[in-house]
Order: sequence, then C-alpha cells, then structure tokens
Amino acid sequence: MSRIDAPLAQAAADYFRDLQSRICSAFERLEPAARFETHRWSRPAGHRLEGGGESRLMRGQVFEKVGVNVSDVWGLFSEAARAQMPGAAESAGRFLACGISLVAHMSNPYVPTVHMNLRYLHTSRGWFGGGADLTPTFPFEEDTAAFHAALRGACASYRPDAYETFKAWCDRYFYLPHRHEPRGVGGIFFDELAGADPSADFAFVRQVGEAFLAVYPALVTRRRDTPYDEAAREKLLYKRGRYVEFNLVYDRGTRFGFQTDADPEAYLMSLPPLVRW
Repeated sequence: MSRIDAPLAQAAADYFRDLQSRICSAFERLEPAARFETHRWSRPAGHRLEGGGESRLMRGQVFEKVGVNVSDVWGLFSEAARAQMPGAAESAGRFLACGISLVAHMSNPYVPTVHMNLRYLHTSRGWFGGGADLTPTFPFEEDTAAFHAALRGACASYRPDAYETFKAWCDRYFYLPHRHEPRGVGGIFFDELAGADPSADFAFVRQVGEAFLAVYPALVTRRRDTPYDEAAREKLLYKRGRYVEFNLVYDRGTRFGFQTDADPEAYLMSLPPLVRW
C-alpha cells in the first residue's frame, strides 16, 4: 500500500528522528560509560502495515532505564481501531503515523521520572498530539517550576491560552481514577491538534521538543548526585508501581501500539526494570 500523501508527514518524521539523536546524545553525556543500544524494526512483507521504527535503550548508572523511540508506519487500521480513530472511516482505514516517545526511569530517587511524546497522524485529515510530564518521587518546587516554565515558553508563541489549556488537559489525563491521585506534577498534553495553519501546529510541536531537550538534562544534572538511602529507593520503586498501572490501563500510546501491531518492545519500553507494589 502506498504511503498517504500528507504534506507534513516527511518533515515531521525527519524532525522526530533528529530530536531522538540529539536527546540520546544529551543523555549519554550524563552517563559515565553507558551508551544507547539501537534496535531497528520493520513490518514483514504482506503485513497490513508498512514502515518501521528505531528503538534506543540505555541502562546506566544515572538512567536506570531510558528508552527513546521513533516510528514511521502506514497502512490499514484494524476494524476495531477504525471506529476509534478520527477520520479513519472516511479514509477506509488508511492511515499514516510517525512520532517520538521517551520514558526515563532514574536510579536516584531524587531525579524525577519523565515522559515525552510527540506524534503526527493522518487519516482523511492530519493532526498532531503529544506532550511531556514529570513524575518525581520526591517533588522539588524549583524542579517543577523549571519544567513548567520551559513548557510555558514553548506554548507562548502558539496561542494565548495554550499553556493553561494543555496543562489542564495533562492534569486530567495523567490521573489514576482507581487511586484518586495524579501520576505526578504534570506538564502539558494535547491531541487532535489541527488548526487553520498546520505549519503553526508543527512549529509548536518542535518548540515542545526543544523545550524538553533544554530543561530535563538540566534537572538530571541538578539531582543525580543527591545522597539517598534504601528507604528513599524503596519509595521510588513503590511510585513506579503507579506508573505501571497508568501505562498499562489508561495510556493512549500503549493502546495505539497494540492497535497498530507495532514492535512490543517499543511500546512497552515505558515499563521500569524494577518496581514494588
């Protein structure tokens, strides 16, 4: 099946690959010796999907486990997925999707877990989605303020109410109803972003990517050498349990991975290596 003719698709895919490389380089500079391992995957001949992706995974002293993945796939949605995806009925199930997804689980309990995702989808119409959020075990007001300030700056040139709207959306989305608690200290979240000027939407998505790259390595540098004891480490592992619950029950990206028959290791990379309940 031919790739959908979507003007922004190639530019978005190229940006996501470039951002992946720059994020991985920034993270490697924070590690004494560890480096990312790369796994490239693609759909086999005759599959209802074409394309593939590149998963990068690193386990080190600072980053206990961090995955930075990109994908670029196209083809046909399953029948179940068509009913849930905007514009899929009108495109007879044909779609294109590309994106970058990142989750970092840290060794030091005082360095916050982070998630970032940016994506472009096209069915009978195109739109962007994504966001970034911070999940500290031990929240520091200055870290939370710095993270939100970076995202606020990314939103500033997009539209006047963007930060407030996307922050509120994030607070609603990253919430565990069965626990009656938020997953972390929030960030921004947006989906089905399809304004009158698609180039402005894409520019905003790039601003979010650049804001993340600027702020998160700085937070890691600030906290990575903070002394901690076994009790703090146990609290971190307990907090990770909440993270796992959200990602396996509520997370849209995980569900989308199952629906598109993507590489299981790629869409389950958000799970931490060690966890407690």
